[in-house]
Amino acid sequence: MVDRLRQLVHQESPPGAVRRLHDCADLLESWISPVLGRPAVRVLHDGLPHLLWPAEDQRVLLLGHYDTVWPEGTVADWPFAVADGIATGPGVCDMKSGIVQMVTALSLLPDTSRVGVLLTCDEESGSPTSRPLIEQQALRSRAVLVAEPSTEDGALKVARKGGSMYRITVQGRAAHAGVEPHRGVNAAVELAHQVLAVRALATEGTSVTPTVLSAGSISNQVPESATFCVDVRAWTREELDRVDRMIHAMTPWLPEAALVVGGGINRYPLQESVALPLLELARLAGRELGLPPLAGAHAPGASDANFTGSLGVATLDGLGGVGGGSHARTEWVDVTQLADRAALLAGTVAGVLTAHRRSGLAAARPAVTRT
Repeated sequence: MVDRLRQLVHQESPPGAVRRLHDCADLLESWISPVLGRPAVRVLHDGLPHLLWPAEDQRVLLLGHYDTVWPEGTVADWPFAVADGIATGPGVCDMKSGIVQMVTALSLLPDTSRVGVLLTCDEESGSPTSRPLIEQQALRSRAVLVAEPSTEDGALKVARKGGSMYRITVQGRAAHAGVEPHRGVNAAVELAHQVLAVRALATEGTSVTPTVLSAGSISNQVPESATFCVDVRAWTREELDRVDRMIHAMTPWLPEAALVVGGGINRYPLQESVALPLLELARLAGRELGLPPLAGAHAPGASDANFTGSLGVATLDGLGGVGGGSHARTEWVDVTQLADRAALLAGTVAGVLTAHRRSGLAAARPAVTRT
């Protein structure tokens, strides 16, 4: 498993790098297709290759992504390394270790005929092209198990914040900044007021964060236009809806300025109700394997589990590597736990299949409205 993790980390897969993503997809196909005994369907959107191994009678979907946040060439100065049982390198935790564990888990199962696998390549960009495919395959399944990393202490993820993304454009009027600034409508000033107004929408548990800002093009001109981006995270869909309404209702502070709001809710939260039945199955599998007791954690970050859980499909996240530091040069994973976590995933899949035969899991599935 460590050798495979090294190979996968060195097979770089930056966001949007079509050639690199296809090369990585080739490697993953060579590992997974022989284990499942069926070929992958390479689903292309804008040239991006999503890998799907559908099952005819699909009861479980194993879900993950093989793109990372790291640009091409990162491994040249930060190669995969292992020291004292800890592996480091770009994407080692998020989420290439989870994929390696997934491959091993599949090899441990005596029958994978009812297990589908989907590995996408645009999750780090917000899943713009893979979301319809994720939702389609989730709705074909009784349960979705997501191989994103666990918490640093090994807890599985039973809830995640939902997220929204906005790009707000301010339109003003240009004028000479020194000679007649009063004839302009300063888009930078309007932007400043709107940034403060947006930040005030945050409440406890809901973050509303202005991020990228830009205004003007030259220092001696009143800025004619400006833009800023906003990142919103919340534990409930009601909170996301509230912030969405208020952002779209914003009005200009300066006379003659204009606002255009783009974007909206990207994904609703993953709620505990869809995860807890699967957590119990994972705990049972862990006990049978003699593993330490498993906890369920609330994670502020979002993943593709938000999409599947929002459909009412039983979803459990955090079944990947035990590590931390994702998206940072401190990224790490504990390779001494790779085998146990692969066995845990296999045992959880087997538990889902058994629970479905007994109709227990289907009864636990909540009814929600798809949006």
